[in-house]
Amino acid sequence: MPQFFHRIQNTTTCLLALLAMLPFSYAYAGEFTVTDGKADAEISEVSRIYLDGKLVSVIRLDDKNQEKTVKITTPMGRLDHTYTLCGEITIRSPEGRVETHEVDSDGTLHNPDGHHFYALGSDNFTEFFLTDPNAPEAAEHHPGRSGVCAAPIS
Repeated sequence: MPQFFHRIQNTTTCLLALLAMLPFSYAYAGEFTVTDGKADAEISEVSRIYLDGKLVSVIRLDDKNQEKTVKITTPMGRLDHTYTLCGEITIRSPEGRVETHEVDSDGTLHNPDGHHFYALGSDNFTEFFLTDPNAPEAAEHHPGRSGVCAAPIS
């Protein structure tokens, strides 16, 4: 009987030692932030942020809510993450017409944890991407349309 209990004690000790090492073997989930702001020419904007193919945030901007910052948690075990930005931006043209532009693009975030990114549009609302002005290498933009975004159904 004592030998049986000795084996259980050794097995338990080994399991506890293994469990104690696990937190150091696996990366914990991290997080970063994204700020999106409404440009002066915009009437409204709806932006969807996808991380590694999964919808992680929706940002709605208008005259009452001109800027919003969201916190995004990254999955465990990866340093690089793909992102897609999809959105609809409604503007008033210089001629006074109301136009809605669908914008989207893809990119890669390199070790984004702890970074603060800004969602920016360029080229007359045809490009939409993330950037961290303090660490430009943290976000890589893939020019052109994403092909992932579908127009939302309301």
